[in-house]
Amino acid sequence: MDTLLQRIEGPADIAPLGVGELEQLASEVRAFMIDAVSRTGGHLAANLGVVELTIALLKTFQPPRDKIVWDTSHQCYAFKMLTGRRDRMHTLRQFGGLAGFLRRDESPCDAFGAGHAGTALSAALGMAAARDRRGGPEHIVAVVGDAAAGCGISMEAFNNLAGATRRIVVILNDNEMSISRNVGAMSRYLGGLLANPRYNRWKRSVETVATRMRMGSLRSVYYRMEEAIKSLFLGSVMFEEFGLRYVGPIDGHDFPKLLDALEVARESDRPILLHVSTRKGKGYPYAEKEPTKWHGTSCFDVASGDLTPPPPMGPTYSAVFGETLCRLAAKDDRICAITAGMCTGTGMDQFAARFPDRFFDVGISEEHGAVFAAGLAAEGMRPVYVLYSTFAQRVVDCVIHDICLQKLPVVLCLDRAGIVGDDGPTHHGILDIALFRALPNLVMMQPADEAELADMLYGALKLDGPALIRYPRGRGPGVAAPAEPRDMPIGVAQVVREGGDVLIWALGDMLATAVQVADILRGGGLAAGVVNARFIRPLDARLLAEQARGARAIVTIENGVVEGGFGSLVGDFLHLTGFGGRMLAFGWPTPFVPHGGTDRLLDEFGLRPGPIAERIRKVLNAET
Repeated sequence: MDTLLQRIEGPADIAPLGVGELEQLASEVRAFMIDAVSRTGGHLAANLGVVELTIALLKTFQPPRDKIVWDTSHQCYAFKMLTGRRDRMHTLRQFGGLAGFLRRDESPCDAFGAGHAGTALSAALGMAAARDRRGGPEHIVAVVGDAAAGCGISMEAFNNLAGATRRIVVILNDNEMSISRNVGAMSRYLGGLLANPRYNRWKRSVETVATRMRMGSLRSVYYRMEEAIKSLFLGSVMFEEFGLRYVGPIDGHDFPKLLDALEVARESDRPILLHVSTRKGKGYPYAEKEPTKWHGTSCFDVASGDLTPPPPMGPTYSAVFGETLCRLAAKDDRICAITAGMCTGTGMDQFAARFPDRFFDVGISEEHGAVFAAGLAAEGMRPVYVLYSTFAQRVVDCVIHDICLQKLPVVLCLDRAGIVGDDGPTHHGILDIALFRALPNLVMMQPADEAELADMLYGALKLDGPALIRYPRGRGPGVAAPAEPRDMPIGVAQVVREGGDVLIWALGDMLATAVQVADILRGGGLAAGVVNARFIRPLDARLLAEQARGARAIVTIENGVVEGGFGSLVGDFLHLTGFGGRMLAFGWPTPFVPHGGTDRLLDEFGLRPGPIAERIRKVLNAET
């Protein structure tokens, strides 16, 4: 028997549905989504929260003619399902399958690609300005999360809204969460709007009367009344100071209220913001109870909520980092920690609980976090700023001017450095070396195991200038971090295996691969050595120059882009020293690396020990 969802191929199929059918469709979408994500993994809690909102948007507006721009777009699964991609949901985040975020090259309904927060309003304003200049009739809708509304890009867009267009719809999706629970003045402000008891009592009573009257032509009268009355209860709503007509709060799971508000927004002749309240994880009890845990998940059993297979044993790099920082902070009250809306993901929960007066979550405000850290350092504190590598891309200018130029002792810790698999090009942390390695005064390093991470953090906090530590997602090789971290000489690499013909310089998590490559080469009669580079800058120039004197080939292997990365750095050095052998650099290519399982990506791009060893052999054999 066909379900209602199976009959939906696009927005045109949703338009004629009544409220009862919409509620049935929402239930079917949730069930389908939970089943699909249980098989592929993905962002679940945020997607479950916007099902009714997505359906109401597609009933009111008609993409691809109308443009719906989703901020971050990690809540786009229902949108994908209802715009012709339901039958491909089983390929979600798989190599060659549907992306976990919106992509302009995936569907004409995806008006704008996204993966980082804060871009929707700026992009939508640009689209609206372009439409206005060509006289187009289409509607432009920006769906902005409440966490993203307070970030720098969004605030800049709000500031420029009045001068950009006279017609745009902004949906403020308020679920009180980003990855972790929201922080900051914007979150408190929105919470106040949602919680004002007098205003909400008045609003409910008027909505009840309006529902009984079935509104019809009185809809616009109702919203004019609401606009007048809310000023008595709420005072001057901030968004109206930016030139937006504010409507809300609206229950984001109530179809009649959503559809009425969206119809008013569609007919509005001035910029309008609908403040919609949704519940992250709605419809799946495990996700409702722990929305942070279910923000992003691997495969799981729907009935029990257990991950399948269970996660491997042993602490992650994030956990080791958090535990080490706590031990160091217990002995030095100058140490403080900063993160940007990702306390749990970066292993900062324990630090936040133990040292609340030295922990700062700046929300989705990465640039502010960097300059804030510089200010702390300028006054004698020892700030550690931890964020995902992909989000650190936003702070490059601040690191240059506000940290490195002033030689301030800020420690940048880039979690999830390297490939991250299923989330794809918006989240791979493979550009950080290329972005940061040219900065003066910055010490850059990467540990090969958990113990080295602890030692590097200890050493970085003793420097009188800035340092950057990058480390990958997940678990390391299982080398226990020492209870007391040890000094690690700055700029000194570690020789893991001696060799003469080929010297393989491995960076961080690629050390195990390098050892396997050396084993293969040795089996073929080549004396292959392995070096754990440890430091990107300062590079161990003494050791590299010494090894280059007798080697036929110097090889680098890194979990980052080759162009501008560690291999490029080593190649530049060898060129300047007149190295007469071959230099081979292995890492990720310059074109954006797609989404897909990490193992599949390593296979696809030839970064397994066998293909690397074979290429080295071919190059050397061609010279004989």
